Amino acid sequence: MYLKKVLWAAALLGLGICGFIFYQIYAAIFNPNTKFNNEEAFVYINSDATFAEVKEQLQPLLRSVSTFESVAERKGYVTHIKGGKYAIKKGMNNNEIINTLRSANTPVRVSFNNQESLPALAGRISEQIEADSLELVQAFNESSFLNGNGFDQDTKLGMYLPNTYEFFWNTSAHSFRDRMFKEYQRFWNEERIQKAKDLNLTQNEVIALAAIVQKETVKIDERPRVAGVYINRLKRRILLQADPTVIYAIKKETGNYDTIIKRVLYRDLEMDSPYNTYKYAGIPPGPITMPDISSIEAVLNPEKHDYLFFVADVSNFGYHRFAETLAQHNRNKVQYIQWLNSQNLRR
Repeated sequence: MYLKKVLWAAALLGLGICGFIFYQIYAAIFNPNTKFNNEEAFVYINSDATFAEVKEQLQPLLRSVSTFESVAERKGYVTHIKGGKYAIKKGMNNNEIINTLRSANTPVRVSFNNQESLPALAGRISEQIEADSLELVQAFNESSFLNGNGFDQDTKLGMYLPNTYEFFWNTSAHSFRDRMFKEYQRFWNEERIQKAKDLNLTQNEVIALAAIVQKETVKIDERPRVAGVYINRLKRRILLQADPTVIYAIKKETGNYDTIIKRVLYRDLEMDSPYNTYKYAGIPPGPITMPDISSIEAVLNPEKHDYLFFVADVSNFGYHRFAETLAQHNRNKVQYIQWLNSQNLRR
């Protein structure tokens, strides 16, 4: 009788221990394990991250790091870490957190505007994805890529079309570059290629001319008219004489693309650079900035008119006054020169 009691007690104790262990395992896996108040929190895991680094990132978000580690070991996550951006939602349990880190890489929106150099673009992009600026610059300048896809040191800037794109945060430098080339190819459909041919321009020339249009006017509705002026000048073999190309030539010569030049001086027009459209005929060898799609479309669909000149309209800032003859242009220019002098802009 005594032995029976002992056996029952041992059995009950064993069941209790098993139940406790089972509960602990269940709790570790399925009980909520977040301690933040927002609806979700994001973690950014590097492609080469160790489990220790993952734990360090998650520590401020979790009630219990030890139970997370235990479940991660059981599920094999500690040796199969994947880089990316992940959204940890309030109230998630360890099982859900690990499943998220395994398979729910969240895309990020990557934006860039009218950069004047590839290092500037690399700096902008490295703030938004994992790849650092040095890796990006190296990928952008890879000679085998440029030569194999119709670009050179002058035209390479024109491959990147300013816009907002979706990427995974852990996108590599080469993957970013290759995606941008696909976007460039997608943009240049048969219709646009034909429009460029009708203008007797190559794709690179369209981009280079669009970059000048981009710099000349911030008004999207005015860009086709400005583009029309340059198309007219090209057809008549007149120098483009675009001030933004002179400014770019100065920046390229000095290597300082952050230089702010508000006024082009007569001595600047003598600068010996293929980008100086006051000295060299035709379109510069490459773009002076990354033009918006609106500027590229303006070149491909220029306004038809007889204008050959334009100057800033100080009575309607942002827009320009256009002229068909040099005499008309000189009259329009008087008001602009007077305004410049009144502002005491020496450079």
